[in-house]
Amino acid sequence: MLNLIEYLAMGAFLGLAAGTSPGPLLAVTISETLQHGKWEGIKVAVSPLITDLPIVLAVLFVLSHLTSSDFFIGIIAFFGASYLIYSGLESFKIKRNSLELNVEKKDALKKGVIVNFSNPHPYVFWLSIGGPIIFKSLSSHIWATILFIAGFYLLLVGSKIIVALIVEKSKYFINSKYYFFIVRALGIAQIIFGLTFIRLGLDSLDLL
Repeated sequence: MLNLIEYLAMGAFLGLAAGTSPGPLLAVTISETLQHGKWEGIKVAVSPLITDLPIVLAVLFVLSHLTSSDFFIGIIAFFGASYLIYSGLESFKIKRNSLELNVEKKDALKKGVIVNFSNPHPYVFWLSIGGPIIFKSLSSHIWATILFIAGFYLLLVGSKIIVALIVEKSKYFINSKYYFFIVRALGIAQIIFGLTFIRLGLDSLDLL
């Protein structure tokens, strides 16, 4: 029983760390909440529940069949970099006459899926940390694996939902200059993450 609790706690801790750490998905969660309301931010927050199953399965397949996954990570990193840099540049096109919340906008979930699926961080995490833990937990008990994954995603998604709810309380910023500073700062953050992913891709392909 203690072993099962340890895996649950481990998953919860890693999920909380991943959910609250600055990253492209958190930036998009905040941005969508500010621009279109909490429900759009929540849609972005839950996107890992859609994208991560194929990611985890693919990573486990890679770990069980390949001795090196550097090329795979490199290609994903370049794809993610291009999308993040594009999204960051788009944030600078927001005009001051478009301050109202666009409650009709319905593509937040799609945006979250694209960002998370093209973000190399989940691949890196599951290749270097999550995958090995899953293999180890399977050798212990199937419930150890289930509890680890449940704890991880409960805190990963839950922490981002909490962030969206907190940000939604500050919607009055939409009509102030601070809104533009925040959106542009998030855009810059996405560009920086994109450049970081380019470096990761170059490192993975031994080009740097």
